[in-house]
Amino acid sequence: MSRRNGIMSEELKYEIAKELGVYETVKNDGGWGAVSSRDCGNIVTKAIQRAQKKLENR
Repeated sequence: MSRRNGIMSEELKYEIAKELGVYETVKNDGGWGAVSSRDCGNIVTKAIQRAQKKLENR
């Protein structure tokens, strides 16, 4: 089964991970698989908030 292309760019994921203090885990502890599901959820939530804010400011 092939992996689906993500909607969120890698750049955005890393940027938000840095903001939330998760970047070191991604960088040093084995990639995204080492990040807890709670932290991944927080990254998605932050990305959604950014997208909503962008739409409101149009």
